[in-house]
Amino acid sequence: MGLVTSSASTNNHNLYFSKDELAKILNLYSKGVSSGEWKDYAIDFNKNNAFFYIFKHSLAAPECILNKSLERKKRKIFYNLKSKNKNKKFESLDALISSLNRKIFKLVN
Repeated sequence: MGLVTSSASTNNHNLYFSKDELAKILNLYSKGVSSGEWKDYAIDFNKNNAFFYIFKHSLAAPECILNKSLERKKRKIFYNLKSKNKNKKFESLDALISSLNRKIFKLVN
């Protein structure tokens, strides 16, 4: 019988959304749901990326993808927005969300 110590535990180095980032994203998502544009979401992550997928329908391809990525060479985090063949890069989540907010309210009007 072996003894498990803290040094033997696996060290997880995945990139995640912080609690504040996730709250901002879910707030934005709830606006899209209340306007009837979005129906479902998914979250995924790996070593260098965290993804938030937004779906118009549960069985459809993602309507847009919010991506938090770590560029190792620059040691900096960037946020990408992919939607309908467009790919925009932002230096802050707030800039990405304000860009997407304009898109949501344009669809509602």
